[in-house]
Amino acid sequence: MAVGTLTTVPVPAPRVIDRRVAGGAMVLAPLAALPLAAAAGLVVAAGTALGLPALATAALALGAVALGSRGLHLDGLADTADGLGASYDRAKALDVMRRGDSGPTGVATLVFVLLAQVGALTAAGPVTAAAGVLVGRCTLSLACARGVPPARPEGLGAAVAGSVPRTAALAVGVAATGLAALLPGLPWWRGPLAVVLAYAATGALLWRCTKRLGGVTGDVLGAGVEVAVATALVALAWR
Repeated sequence: MAVGTLTTVPVPAPRVIDRRVAGGAMVLAPLAALPLAAAAGLVVAAGTALGLPALATAALALGAVALGSRGLHLDGLADTADGLGASYDRAKALDVMRRGDSGPTGVATLVFVLLAQVGALTAAGPVTAAAGVLVGRCTLSLACARGVPPARPEGLGAAVAGSVPRTAALAVGVAATGLAALLPGLPWWRGPLAVVLAYAATGALLWRCTKRLGGVTGDVLGAGVEVAVATALVALAWR
């Protein structure tokens, strides 16, 4: 479920999708995203070796990640921004998010977040690029932790919301923070700081969406991933 939902890698469909399977898929999201992280790192390494402009290399790396994930999270970011920017009526906001088209708020948010990701990635190496992609997927367990309600009774959000035990979500965050301290070429504290800031950014978005929409949807999960990636890349690229 994790690989089939988060990447374009062809895998057999899960025979059963229940709360246990859904929660496990969200916990394993960083492992499922390893091919995406590898693609980002390889593109950055190849672009650097070929002497391509840093801006073009960064755009190509993020384009490879978007292609490998069907643009799922980018779509969620745009839809969530449109919903939060719509009427204060909860039902109307959810209806705007369900439509699938993108309004000016969604497009502007998408552009700004991508600019932040590309700009940060121009100063990052292959390992940093891969780390940013993985940190974003680590936050999915936070977004699906017990106590986070679904905004709708149906859809991906309803299937995974509250499906991850809090201890498991905490374990993913602690593991990500510890591994980030091992990133080469950076002070030991830079990686953990990037993880903490990425989780804080996603947590703030979750708080806002839970208060505004009554819970999370699949779009909100995608938005959290993209916000976390942008935050992590900016923190890792900071000099």
